[in-house]
Amino acid sequence: MTQQPPIERTPKIKETNDQRALPVLPVRDTVLFPHAVLPLTVGRESSVQLINSLGEDKTIIVVAQREARVDTPQPSDLYTVGTSAVVHKVVKMPNQSLFVFAEGMERVHLGEFTQLTPFMRAHYTPMPEGTAPAVTSEIEALQRNVLTLFQQIVAGSPTLSDELSTVAMNIDEPGRLVDFIASSLPSLSTPDKQDTLETTDVHVRLQKINQHLAKELEVQQLRNKIQSEVQDRVQQTQREYYLREQMKAIQKELGEQDEGQRDVEDLKKKIEEAGMPDDVKKEALKELGRLSRMSPMAADYSLTRNYIEWLAILPWAKTSGQEIEILKAKEILDHDHYDLEKVKNRILDYLSVRRLKPSMKGPILCFVGPPGVGKTSLGKSIARALGRKFVRLSLGGVHDEAEIRGHRRTYIGALPGQIIQGIRRAETKDPVFMLDEIDKVGRDFRGDPASALLEALDPEQNSTFRDNYLDVTFDLSKVLFITTANMLDPVAEPLRDRMEIIELQGYTEEEKVHIAFQYLIPRQIDENGIAVEQIEFPEDAVRYVIRHYTREAGVRNLERNIGTICRKQARRLAEGKTDKLTVTQEVIQEFLGGIKIRTEGEIAERTERPGVAVGLAWTPAGGDVLFVEANAMKGKGGFTMTGQIGQVMQESMQAALTWVRSNADRLGIADDFFATHDIHIHVPAGAIPKDGPSAGVTMATALVSLLTGRRIQPLVAMTGEITLSGNALPVGGIKEKVLAAKRAGVRDVILPAENKTNVVEDLTPEQLENLAVHYVKTIDEVLRISLPMVEGSAGKTPSAPKDSRQEYRPEPRKQTEPMTDKVLTTRA
Repeated sequence: MTQQPPIERTPKIKETNDQRALPVLPVRDTVLFPHAVLPLTVGRESSVQLINSLGEDKTIIVVAQREARVDTPQPSDLYTVGTSAVVHKVVKMPNQSLFVFAEGMERVHLGEFTQLTPFMRAHYTPMPEGTAPAVTSEIEALQRNVLTLFQQIVAGSPTLSDELSTVAMNIDEPGRLVDFIASSLPSLSTPDKQDTLETTDVHVRLQKINQHLAKELEVQQLRNKIQSEVQDRVQQTQREYYLREQMKAIQKELGEQDEGQRDVEDLKKKIEEAGMPDDVKKEALKELGRLSRMSPMAADYSLTRNYIEWLAILPWAKTSGQEIEILKAKEILDHDHYDLEKVKNRILDYLSVRRLKPSMKGPILCFVGPPGVGKTSLGKSIARALGRKFVRLSLGGVHDEAEIRGHRRTYIGALPGQIIQGIRRAETKDPVFMLDEIDKVGRDFRGDPASALLEALDPEQNSTFRDNYLDVTFDLSKVLFITTANMLDPVAEPLRDRMEIIELQGYTEEEKVHIAFQYLIPRQIDENGIAVEQIEFPEDAVRYVIRHYTREAGVRNLERNIGTICRKQARRLAEGKTDKLTVTQEVIQEFLGGIKIRTEGEIAERTERPGVAVGLAWTPAGGDVLFVEANAMKGKGGFTMTGQIGQVMQESMQAALTWVRSNADRLGIADDFFATHDIHIHVPAGAIPKDGPSAGVTMATALVSLLTGRRIQPLVAMTGEITLSGNALPVGGIKEKVLAAKRAGVRDVILPAENKTNVVEDLTPEQLENLAVHYVKTIDEVLRISLPMVEGSAGKTPSAPKDSRQEYRPEPRKQTEPMTDKVLTTRA
């Protein structure tokens, strides 16, 4: 295949003198080929003058513009290759434009422009077609293929005349055939037509037009296929419509109802039986009237029908209808859950009032507590005690407000919110509805689900709850809503204000043992297919698992470990070992691995050196012990705090250091110690974020222990906020912290005096067994309890080591202070 030399894209300004100059007629969005007749509308003033100036010689050059937007083209705006043409006929139009018929003669290459106004005139050079062999087999094959493709395109196109195929068949010259097809194809762009015009090699021209025809045929076939499918669907729809109209006419003659009419009658019957309020019934009947006038083929038919079905199926007047029996309810609650007396009493109070006043509104209860203490299962027990249906909705990860209130019917696939859907599943208007993990609700650009819950969880408003999909009011005042949360901080204040908060505290070891034998062990034995006589859990073994394999407020990990032991026994039985398994410490270590949690030993080991104090912390999973380590080195008075601690905790460290420095003389610390040493406080478990003020007392005690060289008494833990004047302020989470201290083997707990009420109200004597609780008002009292006394001198502390060797003198208490120098100590 021969390649034609590239054609210059910029018109030459200077050419040889023997070239002939002809008028140049610029045209837009079209290309004139040799041997083709092109009708042209000439409207530009310069082009009109050009046509009017023609005398006997009607020859011009027709050349395409590069950009059709240019109204006054210059030589640089034109292609360099055009077609010489003869103007055969000129027709004047009423709008002063001209209608011209021009016949292309030959390809020409523009040379020097000799005139630019009033119209362009330029020299030109004829461009003969390339000298190819007469007709090779390849050219003949290409010519036939091009002709066949063109005939197929003409046959499949409604805009092309069949005469084009006849004309093409009568053209023998390959070059003329290509020019004819290129000028006849409306889908061929102006740049592609110009490229064909500029190509003088017939072989190359055939290949290019062959590619264009193949692409055009493929697009045409695809278009015809799509049009055929659309037409088939329209015909099918019309056919169904005519058949349905015929069926209606036949049914009318026979006195029968059609399917759509039967549907309307069924829905009307459901509406009458649903017991709707008058305003809701009016809306339902209005929508039913619209439905009856619709064709079943209408786009809104199914949407309207679904809406009416939702209205008709909701339990507008249906209740559980069971009589409340207080004793039976108490028996069910006691059977399902151990302890939790505060929650049980609140539920029984509600049942008693409801029995006396059935029309009372349901309370909104919020169970707050660490994971695994039975919040969700307690909701199921309450439903069973009330004889009501139980519905649970997990709010964890919900970000879209429409999940609560529903989507409006204008959206495709719209449905009511989860609250209305839950009421439908319950089939009564007074179920126990649990909104689980309300503290995990998210918030983003789609709305705030917590705000959408405000109406549903307000007893004064939820009697007229309006779902976006239903757009009518539904009475939720009979629903007993119960929410659960691990912590209250993430819950919005307006939402928290609408709920009655009931805290579920962590379990003690005794309570866990009781729960294990009464609930967990029987359940795991049953779930793992083991008979009761094939495994035995002694009490010592259960306590061993609690102490050394779990550190939690609830019992989930305990049940998980019991389940692991039961599965190991199931495997032994499957392997043919049918002897009874008695769970011992050795069996536990074999099945569960080595000891994972050390209690008393860990605290004793880590507090062997001065500067280490044991604090108490609250976590969403219950309480936990917190170690605070202090160290000093030679330096220039720097203070470093580490352990991924928050801003509040850092401020507590600063307050503790300030108090120690201001009382350095009484504590027996040298005056220049802080100027010549750097101090570093670290809270281990650096990967866990920590914050809050309750470790202030612990930090001050750790600093005093370090700087006076006295080790803190073993198995002592403390909590409390410190002030710059040395007062110990109350903190929260006391029950969780005390229970965590007991689980860790602590024997003495130091608490702020104002937290005494929390201990008395929230902790039982059994929970305080073998645990001494000390109530303090100042840091001086904390130091007297936690730091050892000097041998042989009552009331004095030992001397400080090395250069800070002075006597510690507690600050005398003012006479107006009601508390004596004795530390208040309560021992259970």
